[in-house]
Parts: sequence; structure tokens; C-alpha cells
Amino acid sequence: MPMTARQQQLAALIAARASALLEDLRLHVNTPTGANNAEGLNRTRELLCGRLEKLGAKVELVPAAPRPQWLYGGDPSGASGSAPPTAICRRLPARGSAGSAPRILLSGHLDTVHDTASPFRDLTLASDRRTATGPGCVDMKGGLVIAVAALEALEECGIPIAWSFILNSDEETGSYWSEPALRLAAREHDLALVLEPALPDGSLVIERPGSGQFMIETRGKPAHVGRDFAGGISAVTALAKVLIKLAELPDPARGKILSVGPLQGGTATNVVPDLARAWGNVRYKDASLAAELERQVLACQTTGDALPTVKFFTSFNRPAKPANDAVMKLAETARAVAEELGQKLPFGKTGGVCDGNILQDEGLPTIDTLGVRGGGLHTPQEWIEIPSLVERCQLLAILMARLSGQ
Repeated sequence: MPMTARQQQLAALIAARASALLEDLRLHVNTPTGANNAEGLNRTRELLCGRLEKLGAKVELVPAAPRPQWLYGGDPSGASGSAPPTAICRRLPARGSAGSAPRILLSGHLDTVHDTASPFRDLTLASDRRTATGPGCVDMKGGLVIAVAALEALEECGIPIAWSFILNSDEETGSYWSEPALRLAAREHDLALVLEPALPDGSLVIERPGSGQFMIETRGKPAHVGRDFAGGISAVTALAKVLIKLAELPDPARGKILSVGPLQGGTATNVVPDLARAWGNVRYKDASLAAELERQVLACQTTGDALPTVKFFTSFNRPAKPANDAVMKLAETARAVAEELGQKLPFGKTGGVCDGNILQDEGLPTIDTLGVRGGGLHTPQEWIEIPSLVERCQLLAILMARLSGQ
């Protein structure tokens, strides 16, 4: 389907805003939002919601839900009172209204993995201005920038879209605080477009595994290593034995992955440790493998009070995201738009997970790598391909127009 005159106008409008897109990216990259930095998260949320409100969106701030206390690096109390809210910005017609277009949910996360105290803080352009480095520049501040710009361009061109934009602050740590809000928003819409970065070659990810977390806790009996070694029971040794069993479980060829780390155990070298813990991550191709993995890890637990004890805590909270018919239909539509723009949009797979897993599990057809191109995710070398700001913004805007029947 060739682009209409209005869609060509939309592409030209976005191309003319290349400098503004780059400066907007600089603003957001230079606002640190890693390590649950409340000041940076609040500032970014306010800026983005303010622009969406100018487009007519109504903003709802959904309080954070509690998350498991045992998660690594989390608040041991499990409290959510100080956790950031999730913003749902809706510009939707009433259900069943005459001529109403499909309801599109845009989804993006404000958080990054980068320590706010790190020297890797700012957007730095290469000498040829083709690439730039900066914390979160592709994952996913570039995606946030192009999504808001696409909505603004659609509005300026007079192309009506029924949309909402959900902005959470904990995608990098499992979306525990925001999962209820994500599922609520999914139920209100007809399809979802997630702003995760494209694969380095620009590929659209059409299939993802599921992901889960676990913690192992072993308890023993403390004793002085020199005076009463035989009277002690080492929790670290008990943990080591469990880890050897777990090492037999992964089967990557079947889409079944398990990794353990970090580890914690003991207080001093001359004390038999009475407590040890390890945290781990699992990936699974489908629900049956998720159930198999959870059954196998829980089988390593002990029963009763006899020392040493072994206890597992599990949360397999992100279901697998298969390439079903609805996903492929969306992906093919995106590919057709890309080709009309002179872009390539190959399809790919990844072992990573994202909020698209949750949205699709709630029944919402979802494609989730419509963000910018780049690489080095989660490292101090994270980089963005600067021309992709315009190219992916054009793709996103025209895709939304086409999905809306425009």
C-alpha cells in the first residue's frame, strides 16, 4: 500500500525535526533515572506527561504494587510506599463510539540500569555525528523521545489516533511495581507498541522467552572453626551442593535456561556459616518449560527442621511471548511501512524480556522493538545510531496512522 499524501507530509514533518529530536534525547539522557533515582524519574515523567497532556491526554498515576521482599537489591521490607508510580496517559474515545479507531497502547519505561554516581552520565556525540553514547540512549530514552514526537506530529497533521501511553519506572528490575497497571492498560486497548530498542541491524523482535527470578536460602549451625568445627553445620556447603544440582538443569537447545548469581554467605573466615543465599534467573520458551523449571528447583528444598535446611523463593512473573498470528499481522504491517520509507525491517528473536511479555500475556497483540537502533545496552558503551531518531519516528508515526485506518 503506497503512502498517502498525508502520510508523506507526516514523514517530511518528522524529518524537519531531526535537530529537535536529538536535543530532546540529550535532555532525557542527561537526566539520570538509574538506581531508582526518584528525582530523575519524577522529572522525566513530568516532562513527558506534560507534553501528552497538551495533546489532550488524561494522566492517571497508579501507585506502585508491592514486590517480593527477597528479590536481589530490593527493599527487604517489600514496601512500595516510596516506589515510583506508573503513569497511564489516555486519549481515548468512548468504547463503541461511531467510527472509533483501534485503541493503541504505547509502552515505555523511564528507568535505566546505570548508576547515577557513574561517570557515564551524558550524551556524547561522535565526531561524525552519526552515533552518540550515553546512559539509556537506546534503552529506552530514544524510544520515549520518538514516541512523543510521533504523537505530536500526528496531531499537527490532523491524523486522528486513539491512544494511551503507559510510562513505568521499574522495567529493568522486573516491573513488579507496575505489573498491575500494565495489565489494566492492556485490557483497555486493542494492540500495543513497545518502545524497546531494535536489534543492532534494525530487526523487529517477534518472539521472546519468559523470565523469572528465584532465591535459595540455606541455614546451618554456627561454630568456631578451630574449637568446634565438628559441631557446626555449614550453610555455604549446603548451598554449594544445591548449586551443583541446579547446574544440571539448563538445556538451551530446548529454550530452558537457569543462571545463578550473586551469592552471599558467612560473616568471617573462622566461623562455620549458618546462613547462605543465592539469587538466580531463569528463561523459558513456553509455559510448560516454566512449570518444569519451577518444579525442578523446588524439588531441591528440604522438608522438616533438620539442619541444613534449603528453601527456595520463586517468582516466574514474565510469561513467554510467542510469535502468534496477531503478532505476525502487526509485524508485517510494520515491515510494509518500513519498506515504503526505504527502510529494512527484518524479523528476529532475542533472549531478553520486556513489558511486551506482560501486555501480550494479558491478551493484547504486541510488537515491542519499535525504538531506535543502537547497541551496547546495559554497558558504559551504550550507543545510538542518530539517524534512527528520524527513521524510527517516521516508521512509528505512519504505522500508527495505518493501524488506525488513516
